[in-house]
Amino acid sequence: MGKRIISQNRGRGGPTYRAPSHKYKASLKHPGNVGDVTRGVVIDIEHDPARHTPIAKIQLESGDKMFMLVTEGVGVGDDVEWGAEARVKNGNTLPLKNVPVGAYVCNVEARPNDGGKFIRASGVQAQVIGKDGDRVGIKMPSGTHKWFNGDCRATIGIVAGGGRGEKPFVKAGKKFHKMKSQAQKWPRVKAVCMNVIDHPFGGGGHQHVGRPKTVARGTSPGRKVGHIAAKRTGRK
Repeated sequence: MGKRIISQNRGRGGPTYRAPSHKYKASLKHPGNVGDVTRGVVIDIEHDPARHTPIAKIQLESGDKMFMLVTEGVGVGDDVEWGAEARVKNGNTLPLKNVPVGAYVCNVEARPNDGGKFIRASGVQAQVIGKDGDRVGIKMPSGTHKWFNGDCRATIGIVAGGGRGEKPFVKAGKKFHKMKSQAQKWPRVKAVCMNVIDHPFGGGGHQHVGRPKTVARGTSPGRKVGHIAAKRTGRK
């Protein structure tokens, strides 16, 4: 009985290759609706293994507790608000139509009341660049311009944790735990370094491909590596 090579087995799914979502603390969605005003106070700043930015633990006026994506400058004891009547202040969340042009925002909703989808990585921010009727234009971190519904909510400020990429990992163990939390394949090595059951180019007494590198267009995913449906190879 044959075995699936690594890339095919990852595509099949299963607990071996699944991100450890049971370790994650919260989905970090905006509470309430667009028209309601929800208030709370930051009671703690915590680490979330699901992301590279700190998260804030909030106690709402109702007594409930929740987590939110924290922005730079927000600390323990600060007040935060969500809703159309919220103040334009760092850490507060309000509809884009109420955000002044030029302000920096993060954790923007793709559609009203979906909780926040865009601009959630550490140290990133978008900028409100204009308004046209019910639409609001935003300059994304990539530099592209994107238009959103004016009722989509966004948090004022820049996501905390900026400069994360400037610190080196120093040792392989730290990189291992980072990759494991994201269910990414690591370390990455050459195909000819692998065993025969891990890659089509693996195996053999020495490092060599050992088989034709040109594969058919209809080759199964995972084994479709090398020169795919090449009319010709080599030097002319």
